[in-house]
Amino acid sequence: MKSANVDRYAVVGYPVAHSRSPFIHAAFARQTGETLEYGRIECAPGEFARVVVRFAGEGGRGCNVTVPYKFDALAMAPRCSPRARLAGAANTLRFDADGWWADNTDGIGLVRDLEQHAGRSLAGLRILLIGAGGAAAGVLGPILDAAPREVVVVNRGADRARALGERHQSAAAGAGVELQVRRIEDPGNCYDVVINATASSLQGAAVPVPSHVLAAGTLAVDLMYGEAAAPFIDWARRHGAEGRDGLGMLVEQAAESFFDWRGIRPQTAEVLRALRGRLAVDR
Repeated sequence: MKSANVDRYAVVGYPVAHSRSPFIHAAFARQTGETLEYGRIECAPGEFARVVVRFAGEGGRGCNVTVPYKFDALAMAPRCSPRARLAGAANTLRFDADGWWADNTDGIGLVRDLEQHAGRSLAGLRILLIGAGGAAAGVLGPILDAAPREVVVVNRGADRARALGERHQSAAAGAGVELQVRRIEDPGNCYDVVINATASSLQGAAVPVPSHVLAAGTLAVDLMYGEAAAPFIDWARRHGAEGRDGLGMLVEQAAESFFDWRGIRPQTAEVLRALRGRLAVDR
């Protein structure tokens, strides 16, 4: 039974049984003294709009949105943040009385994890972004805002990569960043940061770029976490790079969503440590 007069939030997706978001937001609520409930809503294909409208009608205040519904989420909101508009997708909805509002917190979550938890400022660096789907679209804008020297996008589908690059050229120019789209067979060499925004690890596929994109000291990041990220991280470490999964990004993007909803930005370091410990126990 749901508690009366308690603000309700949820993560919506398919599947969501594995989602760590309820753990994260419960920790944020305890830390900040906010009273709320956060659950999971499994949403079968084709049912997203109906499920979210029903949740809002039953008193839900907002939701996180995961695959495969981030594009649908943006389309349902009459108002959105500039970063969601640039990404063309949203992972956060807030059900305001004067109209729903959408945001995309994935990219700022990634940047904050790399800069605050991994200790790697992106300013002036050379970055390779692998992928051109929803995950890559969600992170590219905030990466450009962090003022790296160069960002190169590669993807198996060249047309999709070009479209992503073209959509972000104005943002890149405004940030003074050189943004290129290259063939995945010729991605370049020796980047400071390599980001895997594809589902290659999850699908059991080989890493889609050659090892010469890495150098000693390269930070190689898979946006997945846990076992899904292990193949990419193992590949990076075998070639002398530093591997990192997307768990810190998950916590940081959740903190930004929490701020969108509650107007309070929680501290993340302790929550990330607790979550890593929980995952280690669950294995």
